[in-house]
Amino acid sequence: MNYYILTYHLVDSYLEERGKYREEHLGMAKKAQEAGEIIMAGALDNPADKAVFIFKSEFEETAKHFAENDPYYKNGLIKQYLVRKWNVVIGSE
Repeated sequence: MNYYILTYHLVDSYLEERGKYREEHLGMAKKAQEAGEIIMAGALDNPADKAVFIFKSEFEETAKHFAENDPYYKNGLIKQYLVRKWNVVIGSE
C-alpha cells in the first residue's frame, strides 16, 4: 500500500464561500475515511491558504478522483491541487 499527500491551494475567499459546500465536502471525506482511503485531513491555519489530505491507496488516482469530485474543487474554491507520493519511513504500518 502507498501513501499520497493531496494538497489543495485555496482561493482567497475560501473561508467566506465554503459554507454552502461544506456538508457535502465533509461527507465525501468521511466516506473516504471509512473506506480506509483518507488517513487524516484538514486545512492549514494562519493563513488558511492550503488544505492537506493523507491518502493510503495502491493508486495515485484515488486522491485525484477525490479532488476532482470534491464540491470545493467543482465550485472554484480550489485554485489547484497537487498529489504526490509520500515515501513514509517512520510511522508506517
